[in-house]
Amino acid sequence: MSSNVVTLEAFTALPDHARLLGLDLGTKTIGLALSDVERQIATPLETIKRVKFTQDAAALLQIAAKHGVVGLVVGLPLNMDGTEGPRVQSTRAFVRHLVPLTPLPILFWDERMSTLAVTRTLLDADASRAKRAAVVDKMAAAYILQGALDRLARIESAAAEDADPDQP
Repeated sequence: MSSNVVTLEAFTALPDHARLLGLDLGTKTIGLALSDVERQIATPLETIKRVKFTQDAAALLQIAAKHGVVGLVVGLPLNMDGTEGPRVQSTRAFVRHLVPLTPLPILFWDERMSTLAVTRTLLDADASRAKRAAVVDKMAAAYILQGALDRLARIESAAAEDADPDQP
């Protein structure tokens, strides 16, 4: 792909006190979620209605700039058995076209079950069908981003323990 499509470990070198943006790329919408500056909590942000790539990318990058984002976490919709289908191919194509437009590091994150988990949560909360439709994409983006944030925290915690073995 490109040098700014990176592994999670590369995200440990990002500047402190800066946000990450999570993306749930759908065919009709792009759900967005934003981390806090400590990169602990992902919050649903908004949903971009897809028009065409140029406009979608411009809207996405404008939002990233507005919030001081230092990295993008893009949900990768793998099949349940881990194989890549047409949705993965379209997600990779979107990122391949986005790469020349931004220096931001981009991380693919396995998003299997994210929409299902969010939909189940919304059903449990007795949200109406219209309400679910309005929020499911940005909530799925938050679910994706939270997974990456949690894993990042575990990596950083393990690195801190390795650096200082005397810590309790």
